[in-house]
Amino acid sequence: MARFISMQFRERLILYALLTSLTSLSIDALLPGLRAIGAELGTPPPLSTQHVISLFIFGMAFGELLLGPISDAIGRKRALLFGLGIYLCGTVIAMLANSLEMVIIGRFLQGIGVSGPKIATRAMIRDQFEGNAMARVMSFMFTLFILVPMIAPALAQGLISIVGWRSVFVAYLVISLALGLWLAIRHPETLPAARRIPFRPRLLMANGLRILSNRRVTLLFVATGLVFGAQLLYLSTAADIFYDAYGVAETLPFYFAGLAISMALAFFMNARLVQRFGMEAMVRGAFIGLASVTFVMMISSIAYGNHLPFLAFLVMLFITFFTMGLLFGNLNALAMQSLGQIAGFGASIIASGSSLVSTLFAIAFGQLYDGTVVYLSVGFFAAGITALLVAEMALRSDASVVEAAT
Repeated sequence: MARFISMQFRERLILYALLTSLTSLSIDALLPGLRAIGAELGTPPPLSTQHVISLFIFGMAFGELLLGPISDAIGRKRALLFGLGIYLCGTVIAMLANSLEMVIIGRFLQGIGVSGPKIATRAMIRDQFEGNAMARVMSFMFTLFILVPMIAPALAQGLISIVGWRSVFVAYLVISLALGLWLAIRHPETLPAARRIPFRPRLLMANGLRILSNRRVTLLFVATGLVFGAQLLYLSTAADIFYDAYGVAETLPFYFAGLAISMALAFFMNARLVQRFGMEAMVRGAFIGLASVTFVMMISSIAYGNHLPFLAFLVMLFITFFTMGLLFGNLNALAMQSLGQIAGFGASIIASGSSLVSTLFAIAFGQLYDGTVVYLSVGFFAAGITALLVAEMALRSDASVVEAAT
């Protein structure tokens, strides 16, 4: 029996990791194709290929607000499948697009749809675990999930070189269909009917106000958004900066894979250390590390006349992503810890709020792009030091659970 439970848990963990990684896959696999999209379809002002990434995240901000309360009302499984359906529609639109505007519309719909897997999997985990145990499960899940950015860009570049950038969207179509079938056949519902909350505007508004009025939850999603914003800034401009500053093009996926190892190490270490030291200590230490290394990166970039040596750039990125890897699972778990019955809607507000913060941050700092690494180091440091202060205020706030309105 214990062996069966263990195998069942492992299957669920793998499924959660793959469903969650659909967000990362939708970003990372397309990075090698951004220049090809721009070359084929053009970049009519004020659009650029940066918006193929940033407006995908913007779509997530809307989808997360919708799909969280839906998962509280109809169950996690149905909400997740509904989101996958929207994702499939956006994928088809982008795949058949004959203009950059249509690609971006498809990407926006993909962002809305991918919120289903992103939100519902978090709520499923919250339904089954809490506290440090939840942080540990999320860290193990992220350890599996990080394999996607390690291999996706290289595989995608191979596809693009053979059959073009549209093949990436064909891959999205096949993968999302396969995950939907796996979920439908193998995974049970984790939210019993007796614990569901009707989808009523008055009730949603009341619960939303209760969640947002919780200082700890609000500050934590702002801190999460700033960290994700720094990562999004890098992702939306990485293809350009590697090429413009260092002349790297064909080998870009391999550098992505190497840098992704740092986050995998962080997730793996966090899963083992969080139960010993606790989430709050891990978050404080990681934020201090993030602010410190990005400060050194910023000063070094300026000292080298805006041309930081490539090896120094890679080393500092590696350390930066390691600290981010320590933060993601713990920040999410800390915010979700303050939610009980309204975990689905709470996950929506946390994810939507952090997505909105990250999108605005990435678009604002992306305007500073000048072909050097200075804009990136300034953005990283601004995100790190601000998020450190915001998170410290959050950790000093009341940690009591938000009660659902009825």
